[in-house]
Amino acid sequence: MREFKLYLSGILYAYVYFENDNIFVKELDVFTNKFLDKEELTSEKNQLYTAIYKIDLKDLGEKITAYDKCFSTDEKYVTTPFGERYEMHSSGNFVQRDIKFPNNILHEDGRVVAVVCPSREYVSILVEEGFEDKTILKRWKEEIPSDLHPVKYEGCFDVLTRDNVKLSTDVYLPADVNENLPTVLVRTPYGKEMNKETYYKFVQRGYAVVIQDVRGRNLSEGTWEPQLYEVEDGDDTINWIANQPWSSKKVGMIGGSYLGYVQWAAAASNNPYLAALVSVVCAGSAFVDIPRRGGALISGMLAWSFAVSQQMFKPELMVRDDWDDVLDIRPLNKIPEKALGYKVDFIEEWLERTDYDEYWARINWHDRCKDIKVPTLIMSGWFDDNGMGTTEALDLTKDYPQGKRKVILGPWQHSGNSTYDLHKVPFGTNALRFDLDLIFLKWFDLHLRGIQNGIDKTPAVEYYTVGDNKWKTANNWPVENSKCTAIYLTSDGHANTSFGDGKLVFEEISDEKFDEYAYDPENPSTFIIDMSENEIGVPEDYTEEEKRDDILCYTTDTLEEDFTITGDIDVELYISSDAVDTDFMVRITDVDENGKSIKLADGIISAKYRNSFEKAEYLEKDKVYKINILTTKISNTFKKGHKIRFTVTSSAKNFVFPNSNTKDGFNSTEIVIANNKIHHGGQYPSKIIVKQEI
Repeated sequence: MREFKLYLSGILYAYVYFENDNIFVKELDVFTNKFLDKEELTSEKNQLYTAIYKIDLKDLGEKITAYDKCFSTDEKYVTTPFGERYEMHSSGNFVQRDIKFPNNILHEDGRVVAVVCPSREYVSILVEEGFEDKTILKRWKEEIPSDLHPVKYEGCFDVLTRDNVKLSTDVYLPADVNENLPTVLVRTPYGKEMNKETYYKFVQRGYAVVIQDVRGRNLSEGTWEPQLYEVEDGDDTINWIANQPWSSKKVGMIGGSYLGYVQWAAAASNNPYLAALVSVVCAGSAFVDIPRRGGALISGMLAWSFAVSQQMFKPELMVRDDWDDVLDIRPLNKIPEKALGYKVDFIEEWLERTDYDEYWARINWHDRCKDIKVPTLIMSGWFDDNGMGTTEALDLTKDYPQGKRKVILGPWQHSGNSTYDLHKVPFGTNALRFDLDLIFLKWFDLHLRGIQNGIDKTPAVEYYTVGDNKWKTANNWPVENSKCTAIYLTSDGHANTSFGDGKLVFEEISDEKFDEYAYDPENPSTFIIDMSENEIGVPEDYTEEEKRDDILCYTTDTLEEDFTITGDIDVELYISSDAVDTDFMVRITDVDENGKSIKLADGIISAKYRNSFEKAEYLEKDKVYKINILTTKISNTFKKGHKIRFTVTSSAKNFVFPNSNTKDGFNSTEIVIANNKIHHGGQYPSKIIVKQEI
């Protein structure tokens, strides 16, 4: 028999026993704070454990003996008898490649002694007695008090909003404390019952936890209009919490994506009781992030839109094998009816409101946040498809004093700290963190309870540099050890494809030239994603796509030394077109010694919105205009022997709906082919401006 202990966020939740072909568990009853009797693990119970802890105990039980043998090695790479691929991080410590929620292995004394699984907001650990200090549990023991409270479900309450809508709200309290409780608030469109167990840890450590269905979702009343009511509803909910007899009148919020958006919406209300945010991969404002980045309409959001198209969350609606056909349906407002069999009101609203108006302004938390001072922890990834939302959050908090803002940015997608490999693009063995949930709790402990734990003395910014496999620190964002470096576009007029003569150079060019391409909306270039995955910011290999004639490629000479950039990239282009409107999609890629071109960052603008999203300004034929595009963020070291590439095109199938090149933009049954030009040199110094680390 082998005995392990199963932890989540530093709390022991179960003893696990592998006995021959059987598995038994003795789990913690969080409502009594006592362990239940040992019982055999059923398939149904194993599914629940896998969903929460991301460790399949039955699967592990079948493999652990083989693991004992195959990890008894000093080889850097291990392929298990089951086809899983691992890489040695340090002696006896192996990280699992090519999978979301890796089950990393700690191997010692000829056997597996721990399995460690990081995910977006917490870490699960299965460990043998005596080996806890070989894991992040050592820090939990040293930095967090060990006393735990039993959990009490206080009940489901209807929080009444200012316009008399009832929001269904679950409240969990420590069973042995009934006053002066700081609160962790979670507001969600996905059903407040989903993954509620992962929030018990806050109750066990002395917090009230309030989980609420946002308006129009699950059991809450009202009409579901994404983002529209979240400022006022968040404000009303926090006021309700502050007036409960158990409340200390200090509220913190946590969550990712839409659960991040609602935090900033609540902050925009300037509610006096909102005392801390833990903002994870937060969604941003409409024309900067979603659903209209740069004025284009993000087709990549359809999977999410389908999943929330009814009152109950239905993630199965994201997965389709006919996405190509769905994206080709015109007019666009017919997509829900033809693909789902019913209309979706909020999609129709998005389509009807072409320019930035009072509707979009209402959901723009960035512009509505005035002089906010809420202590904020911001976590995101370079490849998060809501990365521009994090850019807005970083902008809002850039003048925060030490200790009021902490930023963690890794090589992660929207699902966060959960894989070492994104779309076959590998990152180093330091890419994932095991201390995020520890940092989150310490942030709340400091700002909601006044516990002086030193989290405010740690570096304000922690970020991972791709290419170097290093975590670095800075005092602010943008990082202070950087300079703006301009890299100019140039060519002899034939920058089409990666085989063309487009170049990136570090000195301004006097010769005026231009490159041109024909953009056909019926033959758009591809933004390489899997629509059903609902991840639209991932890195990818664009080597083949860059052979298209309607993609202009500008590439540096082979680098003679490492070149590191950290931050977003400012793009200044001089463009002309024979169409009244068209899009400009840009990418920055890292080209290795073998010519493989990996996308790092991207940006887009509809030309008619070059000056303002509030008013379309159509192009005059062949007149030259300056446009500016801010890309997503990245920290990357272009290694010696690599090249930096910048590409320009006018389409990005999967990511955005193709611009028709007419005044009706993306939603038109009429299309024209646009002949677009990028001017450079002389009075048209088209360039990208990167933040180069020095």
